[in-house]
Amino acid sequence: MRARIQKFGGYLAGMIMPNIGAFIAWGLITALFIPTGWTPNEGLASLVGPMITYLLPLLIGYTGGRMVHGQRGAVIGAIATMGVIVGVDIPMFLGAMIMGPLAAYVLKKADQAIEGKVPAGFEMLIDNFSLGILGMGMAILGKLAIGPVVETLVTWLGDGVNFLVSNGLLPLASIFVEPAKVLFLNNAINHGVLSPLGAAESAEVGKSILFMVESNPGPGLGILAAFALFGPRMLRASTPGAIIIHFFGGIHEIYFPYVLMKPKMILAAIAGGMSALFVGTALNAGLVAPASPGSIFAYFAVTPRGGFLAMLATVGTGAVISFVVGSFLLGFGRGEKKLLSDDGALDDDVALSAAPLATAGTARGPVVSGGDVRELIIACDAGMGSSVMVASTMRKKLAQYGVEVRHTPVAGIPDSAQVVLTHEGLVDQARKKNPHAVVVPFSQYMGDPAFARVEDAIKNNLSLSATGVSAAPAAVPVAAAAASSAASAAAPAAAPARPRRPKKRLERGVLNPEGVKLGLPSVSKDEAIRQSGGLLVALGAATPQYVDGMLARELQTSTFLGNGVAIPHGTNESREFITKAALGFLQFPDGVDWDGKTAHVVIPIASNSDEHIAILGALATALADPAKAERLRTTTSVDEVLDILAPEED
Repeated sequence: MRARIQKFGGYLAGMIMPNIGAFIAWGLITALFIPTGWTPNEGLASLVGPMITYLLPLLIGYTGGRMVHGQRGAVIGAIATMGVIVGVDIPMFLGAMIMGPLAAYVLKKADQAIEGKVPAGFEMLIDNFSLGILGMGMAILGKLAIGPVVETLVTWLGDGVNFLVSNGLLPLASIFVEPAKVLFLNNAINHGVLSPLGAAESAEVGKSILFMVESNPGPGLGILAAFALFGPRMLRASTPGAIIIHFFGGIHEIYFPYVLMKPKMILAAIAGGMSALFVGTALNAGLVAPASPGSIFAYFAVTPRGGFLAMLATVGTGAVISFVVGSFLLGFGRGEKKLLSDDGALDDDVALSAAPLATAGTARGPVVSGGDVRELIIACDAGMGSSVMVASTMRKKLAQYGVEVRHTPVAGIPDSAQVVLTHEGLVDQARKKNPHAVVVPFSQYMGDPAFARVEDAIKNNLSLSATGVSAAPAAVPVAAAAASSAASAAAPAAAPARPRRPKKRLERGVLNPEGVKLGLPSVSKDEAIRQSGGLLVALGAATPQYVDGMLARELQTSTFLGNGVAIPHGTNESREFITKAALGFLQFPDGVDWDGKTAHVVIPIASNSDEHIAILGALATALADPAKAERLRTTTSVDEVLDILAPEED
């Protein structure tokens, strides 16, 4: 259930995040030019109303439609959104989140129903009229049905908020807002409910504390600071970067996984949010417009004149209280043990307590002895690029121990699986598919500590669970050990490793010179994915609908691998739009911001089979060599790219 809510929240965020720039523009115009702004200007202030009433909802509806059905979906999403906008007195952000995807879905089904049945020469006519007719119908539906329902819902919510404010109970809103935030529903709450209500209040009195209910960066800052000082040792190194991204960059989603890893930390978020709202209410704090994104810089930009002290007190209170409560919940670092030392061996204090840990396996879920593992399953959403990369790396590590490594979509995990490695966002799905397997989560596709834990358990015959490793289970009976020893003595010496065979040039069709693009200018992540998908379409490997599947896949889990490489690919559902197996290679020397990381090489994948595995295996090998990885990032030769990525013959 949590995974489904996160996926839903990620989809809602996908409608908001591309339009944050428009929210910033509106917020700055509001802060500067309204009567209570920094430089009041009646003429320029006239932009405020139309932007929040029409522009922002239309952009949300347009983006939501595009996510479902490409450009045609975007157009009908905007048309349908107009239906919920007209005739209401509140900004219809929530209505746009509903109508944009809904109208695009209806059009998508209609297009599928008539696909292949349109007479030659009538395609453009049918496409335009079908969109126009359905758009008219969805706009009317929005005007007569969806709009009034959403307006009533928002009115009820507004009455509830007004009740809390008038009775001094607004801090209680954090009890509902903070848990919803960490389930990635923050954009729906802020822009769907609180921003319209805050905008109405701001228009009357010049500011609103409702803009601070969800967007306050203080509670998240306190939680991350608590993890930095008292959290699990393996997480402490990552928190300083997360603090910068959250507090200064305004990306609150960066701290949500920390809370989800230790759900009791939601109490720290609630305590920080409630305390901040209590102080903010007492000091009459407020912002003139939404702080999008919720960074401290955005807060300064939309704070009214004379309101900085109250704003800083509100943010600071949230940070201090959440830090104190979070530190208490983490035990101020007491009892936190680092499972593996820097060289990969068990720490002495963990080794001493290994026996109790091994016998307590049932409390930690399924446990398997590393010496008994004969197969490792690498699972990702689509079973294409991400899992293949991890599988290639682990196959090389575990080959000497006789362990077979396979990759598969998470929905295809076999019932016989002993150990499953999967991204942390897919853990619930993996455990549901096979509750008897040891499901080990990882967060990075390259160099994640979980890979070393699995290898260490298999290499040293340690007990492996989802949470870590411990000393081996009960000793092997003497008779069995003797038999094993005798068998080992009688066994012939291991055959020498086969010599490496020379590399071969790639066959045309999977990755060919036409699929290599070098020296591209830096763009946004979404644009890089669109360019990648467009390249696959140009190569005849997929239809344009596959590009939408690639964008949708990115909302589920990031396809950034590490070492400056991302491998965008479509969802399982979008495989129907693949016409042949192909890879592309796009080089961005100045980098692409990929969710806070920098991708210099983007390799899009289209495949319904395993034709791309050899290339991805070679890619993993190349990235393990810093010199080769650097050449891929900087080369100006197509032939050099093909040579570096040429797979070895089996």
